[in-house]
Amino acid sequence: MKYKRILLKLSGESLMGEQSYGIDNARVLQYAEEIKAIQKLGIEVAVVVGGGNIFRGLSAEKSGMDRAQADYMGMLATVINAMALQNALETLGVYTRLLSAIKMEQICEPYVRRRAMRHLEKGRVVIFGAGTGNPYFTTDSAAALRAIEIKADVVLKGTRVDGIYTADPEKDPTATKFDALTFDEVYDRQLNVMDMTAFTLCDENNLPIIVFDMNKENNLMKLIQGEAIGTLVK
Repeated sequence: MKYKRILLKLSGESLMGEQSYGIDNARVLQYAEEIKAIQKLGIEVAVVVGGGNIFRGLSAEKSGMDRAQADYMGMLATVINAMALQNALETLGVYTRLLSAIKMEQICEPYVRRRAMRHLEKGRVVIFGAGTGNPYFTTDSAAALRAIEIKADVVLKGTRVDGIYTADPEKDPTATKFDALTFDEVYDRQLNVMDMTAFTLCDENNLPIIVFDMNKENNLMKLIQGEAIGTLVK
């Protein structure tokens, strides 16, 4: 296997499937099956899930809500998504732990770095909820931060697009895909890979990022086995 420990970042929107809002249980189960398949090979898997399918802080701020309050609401949305993914994984017989940056003892453990690493070493899938626990930071930033803290080999950003393009391929049919980029090339071309805080964290800590299509069956397994799927930033 190419990687031993990974951080998988899933957007909240990806959990909607073909719906316009909420959680598509079939899509969540598909993701759980993909995660189980690589976990059975001995890969240590941590997951960060967004909350945009339920609530997005930035959008709420534009409508007049206090930004910090809106961001905290978004963090709670990520915990709902994390619980849905945890349920799907446990339905498949996968041992999991949900760790939240905001204390909610009745439903999950508080985030402790050493505890998270110990769970991974024991073969449990670790799901991180509530972002970083701080407003003004995205779940991309949470993914980068947690990946660095747990010493992950790579951040795998699962999206509905099969990599990084010169422009948005859903809007521009002439957009061309990159197979690999350096961090400097992403800065120079002003490409939208992650928010700049998250991207800079990965750059400064030499943590590679792979952007790939999570909805295509077996893509996650192919990545773990070393196939050139999506776009690699290193």
